[in-house]
Amino acid sequence: MVSHLVNTIRKVVGISGNVISLFLFLSPVPTFVRIWKKGSVEQYSPVPYLATLINCMVWVIYGLPMVHPNSTLVITINGAGTAIELVYLTLFLIFCHDKKKRLKGLLIALVEVVFMALVTALVLTLAHTTERRSMVVGIIAILFNIMMYASPLSVMKLVISTKSVEYMPFFLSLASFANGVAWTTYAFLPFDPFIAVPNGLGTLFSLAQLLLYATYYESTKRIIAARKETKMEVNLSEVVVNGNHDPKKTTRAT
Repeated sequence: MVSHLVNTIRKVVGISGNVISLFLFLSPVPTFVRIWKKGSVEQYSPVPYLATLINCMVWVIYGLPMVHPNSTLVITINGAGTAIELVYLTLFLIFCHDKKKRLKGLLIALVEVVFMALVTALVLTLAHTTERRSMVVGIIAILFNIMMYASPLSVMKLVISTKSVEYMPFFLSLASFANGVAWTTYAFLPFDPFIAVPNGLGTLFSLAQLLLYATYYESTKRIIAARKETKMEVNLSEVVVNGNHDPKKTTRAT
């Protein structure tokens, strides 16, 4: 009776985790709409998307029936996440005008795919029980899941140095926090250390990002307003200069 209730709660929490995770994966959409409109990735970094890609791929492997049985909800959301991140990275590479940065991103993505293919082949070949396979892939999953949540640390450093959250998308941080809470809860029904540890840490990382956003939100508005004012003054100066330059008054020396 109790076991059935726990499994039911686990399934409900898992489905909720899938929904929240989907919002997490879709949260960068406004960022990529901005990139699309401007035709440039500006100062945005591909690191969060590369980290999320390999994280999703390793969790797909973890959820396979021959690795960790009864983990369908882990496969569904991370399979979707893998596809979504590939779309983001494709758009990033298209609108990245820095050739070195583009090549570096492409090479990292290829290395990630090759690495996961090797891990899958080795685990299925050398580990002969689901317990061993779960342990090996679970440890790798912990490492990459922490990388995914910690990847915005470089952006957090930029936020602190510039006192601006312009390049740290709020919805991405918020979705990461909600995602961490949901999957940490899921990991305790019953206890799964490979899901609990990284998501518990991820919750703390995401909370730190939200605190930074709250701290520098007002200063960001002032910085953006000052930038717009400066741009307007420059444009006005150009209009005045062009207005004073009358071609008809220009004479050619004889």
